[in-house]
Amino acid sequence: MKEGSTEAPTRHPIPWRDEAWYDAEALDAELRRVFDICHGCRRCFNLCDSFPSLFDLIDESETGELDSVDSADFQPVIDACTLCDMCFMTKCPYVPPHEFDLDFPHLMLRARAVERRQGKVGFVRRQLAKTDRNGTLARPVAKLANWATDENNHGTRRALEDLAGIHPDAALPRYHGATFEARARASAPAVDRDAPAAGRKAVLYATCFANYNEPRIGEAAQAVLARNGVESQVVYPTCCGMPLWEQGALDEVVANAEKASAALAPYIEEGWDVIALVPSCALMLKFEWPLAAPENEAIRRLSEATYDITEYIVDIAKTEGLAPGLAPLEGGVALHFACHARAQNMGAKAAEMLRLAPETEVQVLERCSGHGGAWGIMKENFETALKVGRPVARQAANSEKAWVVSECPLAADHIRQGMERQSETPPKTVPHPILLLAQSYGIEV
Repeated sequence: MKEGSTEAPTRHPIPWRDEAWYDAEALDAELRRVFDICHGCRRCFNLCDSFPSLFDLIDESETGELDSVDSADFQPVIDACTLCDMCFMTKCPYVPPHEFDLDFPHLMLRARAVERRQGKVGFVRRQLAKTDRNGTLARPVAKLANWATDENNHGTRRALEDLAGIHPDAALPRYHGATFEARARASAPAVDRDAPAAGRKAVLYATCFANYNEPRIGEAAQAVLARNGVESQVVYPTCCGMPLWEQGALDEVVANAEKASAALAPYIEEGWDVIALVPSCALMLKFEWPLAAPENEAIRRLSEATYDITEYIVDIAKTEGLAPGLAPLEGGVALHFACHARAQNMGAKAAEMLRLAPETEVQVLERCSGHGGAWGIMKENFETALKVGRPVARQAANSEKAWVVSECPLAADHIRQGMERQSETPPKTVPHPILLLAQSYGIEV
């Protein structure tokens, strides 16, 4: 048996339709097998809070070993996993094809699926995962919703804490009256037919976040693509399901995947590329959907046709060359390398993209932001989330760069909050690097 694997990590299809996968005793046996390996290894100690919680739980037990830990005490370990995949991608030496066959994030996913089957996912958590429903309801009252959820509106935020368990200081996504889809229909940018990449065609999978919460990401992406000769259409059949994935609702995720892949299939058949605007969504389309529905041909073809927006821009630069007109980003950029961008195994494409702007210094920050999706906004987790993200917030605040940006918009806001606790004058934070590339082109969105 090898001590560790030097081969590329692989993943097994997720057998969520098999009733045996939900067996509580079998799950407990697998948790104990994996936790024992993790406790003996500890390479992952500086990632999320799951591993320190696990190691303390075992170290402080009667025997200092897993045999004296009650399975009921595993819950904080399971809850703290944000499914960022960094242990699987960057730390663990025992992932498949190693014979230990250890996939910690997907084991936590299984544990949450069992919890959901047992009715242990609370009402509020289920409602937070309904991003399309929430965005649709908030759109007509966007100004009121943003006022009520603003970090400085202490009265409504305390009420939200009591009602939904959301920490009153946690930054929450804002809403807009006009979605990205609607804005694209109203005023799509003119395509430069003389650009080197002219002839490319791409569908922009809007993602719930760009569609409802930060349309500027989509507008900047579409404008940069148009400047480079890429014809684009905005299509948004449904959410990628990452918030549901975090709760173990695999049946709902696969339903979303089937709906989206069917809607995008005609474009793929006609040779259009598919671009996801947020890395979590690109990760779902490329990797998690095919693992949850390996028999679905449309999902497989979609995964092969999907690019992250930063990956796509870099591909244009390397294949045809970018359209001229990029100007330096004065003062430089501190770029947070988001976990779900790293998990796509495509390299630091956002850094490559920003370095296409001439004379622009880019500092890459590789530590976790600590946010973890819906996990990081809850009152019992927010301070821990800031603690996990403190190293990257410190690096960003001390970077002396004019801009701080993350490929993950939620991480960008969380880093901003961390910087504000460490510096009176933190750098300006941007929710996605495509906005800076648009700025380099002189495009206003």
